[in-house]
Amino acid sequence: MNPATLPPRDLLLALAVVAVWGSNFVVIRIGLDHLPPLLFAGLRFALAALPGVFLLPRPAASWRNLAAYGLLIGAGQFGLLFVALRGDIAPGLASLVVQVQVFFTIGLSMWLTGERVRGDQWVALALAVSGILVIALHTDATTTPLGLGLVLLAGFSWAAGNMVARASGVRSMLSYVIWASLFSAPPLLALSFLLEGWDAIRDGVMRADAATWAAVLWQAVGNALFGYAAWGWLLARHPAALVTPLALLVPVFGMGASALWLGEPLPPWKIGAALLVLGGLALGVLYPRWRRLP
Repeated sequence: MNPATLPPRDLLLALAVVAVWGSNFVVIRIGLDHLPPLLFAGLRFALAALPGVFLLPRPAASWRNLAAYGLLIGAGQFGLLFVALRGDIAPGLASLVVQVQVFFTIGLSMWLTGERVRGDQWVALALAVSGILVIALHTDATTTPLGLGLVLLAGFSWAAGNMVARASGVRSMLSYVIWASLFSAPPLLALSFLLEGWDAIRDGVMRADAATWAAVLWQAVGNALFGYAAWGWLLARHPAALVTPLALLVPVFGMGASALWLGEPLPPWKIGAALLVLGGLALGVLYPRWRRLP
C-alpha cells in the first residue's frame, strides 16, 4: 500500500464521516420543523452525554477545561447554529459559512503564540472573506444578515472550542466530547425554558413526529458519537495530512444534501461564493503541507 494514500476501506469511512457531518445541516433543519432550536440543541447534547459518561472513563482534562469546551461548543456553536437554521439561513450556506472557523482558529492560535501571518494565509483569508461578502450581498428571505451573523459567531465559538480542546492535551476526542456534553445540555435546556418558554417546549414535543426524533438521534449518535469515533480512529491509523483535508468536503455534502432534499437553489452566485470560500479553506489547509514536501 502506498503510504501517501488511504486504503479504500478507510477512505470510504472518511467519506462517510464527512457525508454525515455535511448532511447534518439538513437533518437539523428537519428537526426544527417541530422542536424549538435551543430545546433541540439541548436534547442533542443530553443524548450525546448519556449513557456515554457511564461507558467511557473521564478524559485527562480538568473540569474547568471540559466546562469551557462544553459551553463554547454547546451554547456557542450549536446553540447559535440551531437558532440561525430555524429560518434565517439556508442549510447549505450554513454548512459553508461555518467553515470559516478554520481562519478564526488560525487567528486565535497566532494571537496566543505571537506568530505572524504568512502571505499565503492572507491570500486564503481574502478568498474566504470574498465568498462571505458575496453571500452578504445576496441576503434574502432564506438567508438574512442575522442568520449570516449568527453562523459566523457559531464559527468563532467553534474556533475558541478548538483552542480549549488543544489546551487539554486529550487525544481521544470521543470521550472528551461526551464528558464535555455534560456542560452543554443544562445551559441549553435552561435557555430554552427562559427564552423559548414552556408552551413552545410542550407544543414542540407534542407535535414531534418520527422524523423529528430521528433527527435528534442522528445529531447525537451519527454526528457526535459515530463522527468523532470514526475520525479519531482514522487519525490514530494515518497521518493527519491524509485525513484532515477531507473535511473540506463537508460543505460540498452540505450544499448537495440541501439542494437534493430541501430543494435549496444553487444559483451561480452561490456556487461562486462556495468556490471562493472553499478555495480559501483549501489554500489555508493544504498549502502549509505542500511547503513541507521534499
